[in-house]
Amino acid sequence: MFSQREMPSASSMFSAYASMAASMMLLRSMANELIPQPIRGYILNAFHYLVKPRSQSLTLVIEESNGIARNHVYDAAEAYLSTRVSPDNERLKICKSPKEKKLTIRLEKGEKLLDLYDGVSLRWRFICAESDKNAPSENTSISSNVSVRSEKRYFELSFHKKHKQMVLESYLPFVLEKAKEMKDDERVLKMHTLNTSYCYGGVKWDSINLEHPSTFETLAMDSEQKEAIMEDLNRFVKRREFYKRVGRAWKRGYLLYGPPGTGKSSLIAAMANYLKFDIYDLQLANIVRDSDLRKLLLATANRSILVIEDIDCSVDLPERRHVDHHHHHGRKQTDVQVSNPIQSYAYLTLSGLLNFIDGLWSSCGDERIIIFTTNHKERLDPALLRPGRMDMHIHMSYCSFQAFKILASNYLDISSDHHHHLFPEIEGLIEDTQITPAHVAEELMKSEDADVALQGFVKLLKRKKMEGDVCENDDPDNKAEPATKQSKKRKVACKQKKTVAAAGTQRRTRRLRRGSSL
Repeated sequence: MFSQREMPSASSMFSAYASMAASMMLLRSMANELIPQPIRGYILNAFHYLVKPRSQSLTLVIEESNGIARNHVYDAAEAYLSTRVSPDNERLKICKSPKEKKLTIRLEKGEKLLDLYDGVSLRWRFICAESDKNAPSENTSISSNVSVRSEKRYFELSFHKKHKQMVLESYLPFVLEKAKEMKDDERVLKMHTLNTSYCYGGVKWDSINLEHPSTFETLAMDSEQKEAIMEDLNRFVKRREFYKRVGRAWKRGYLLYGPPGTGKSSLIAAMANYLKFDIYDLQLANIVRDSDLRKLLLATANRSILVIEDIDCSVDLPERRHVDHHHHHGRKQTDVQVSNPIQSYAYLTLSGLLNFIDGLWSSCGDERIIIFTTNHKERLDPALLRPGRMDMHIHMSYCSFQAFKILASNYLDISSDHHHHLFPEIEGLIEDTQITPAHVAEELMKSEDADVALQGFVKLLKRKKMEGDVCENDDPDNKAEPATKQSKKRKVACKQKKTVAAAGTQRRTRRLRRGSSL
């Protein structure tokens, strides 16, 4: 303890304080006289910065818009945070539009949310800041007394400063990717078809909602073949940087070939539902010129599937009118006649079709799939079949026993693991009988009773085996026919198919117009 001699007296302490205060007042007066106000403010702020305790938290502000463009990070955060709502939240916004399948949940202003990513705590807060209601208007024609109410919305993301690099390089890209997946899940797929009324003045796509329920789970196909197709699709959509690095357009071509009724259309719908891609149904019978093909390609959106069905009949490639056997850049310069009900004199060149598939114009767009279908692969021009145009050839064959079990599960609710007492007999008959999945499905739909339906299907297989039905594609005698006879058959079949396709397109267009007018 201090002794009384060491302790200063109260009078000395008071005099010292008064002297110090007087000195401070003198210095302040001198500073106000000699130092300008801006410099004094700068010195004061520097002093506060030095004595203020340092915060270890960093806050990112994510505004709703960036000038006239909308901020994608804000939209992604809004969608992502709707999946991270916790019981601690007190106020939420709920909405649903007629086309949405689920309720939309959003944070109410002022709500906070805690997210964990790789063991790091990330604090989100949604803020709505209202501006002055009587703010002056920028438009001079509007009175400044008009009450203007604007709202600035943004998210604040706070975390420890040491995690800044992780948040910017890992967490925020993760939020963007999750929001993209959510958008794909909620996306309404479209089916686009060519409006034939625009054949003279141009081309135009009309669209309706694609509600085809086909999926890879319900598709009557061998599991090995389905897995190969799904792996190829997954590899394609993940290779954006790969295609860019090797200098190729980000697209892929598929050829589906096989007898009618083997599920080509169902496979296309399953691929669209799996990838969440729109479908563009292109009828080459209604295309007048090469320029129409280019216009159609430019009018198709990214992340889409372009379908050209019955390519062997839409364009009569084997029966070319003029053939130049010389090649230019690996392509035959030939003119191909197209049967068009509106302009019978119209021609479509093979070079124009090939350029549409894999030429310079094919690079006008990303993440596109082109699918061709045919019942007769052998009739296609070899120029169409090479890799780069039709990269993957998928044979749609007759119904196997494995595909039958999938159909039995779909139509009769018989589990694939369940062995019905008629399955062994069906397995022995179906492997020796050529029957399409469409025919099998039609037979299974005749009764809701599984036993009755399967008994009828067994009778059908026995009858077909006794009749000795042979598929045209697999008939060896058909291949031995003279070329002229096969050519005549192809001409008749293709002309009939073109007429039906054109009439069907016109009917679809008229129905779409009536629907839109209503």
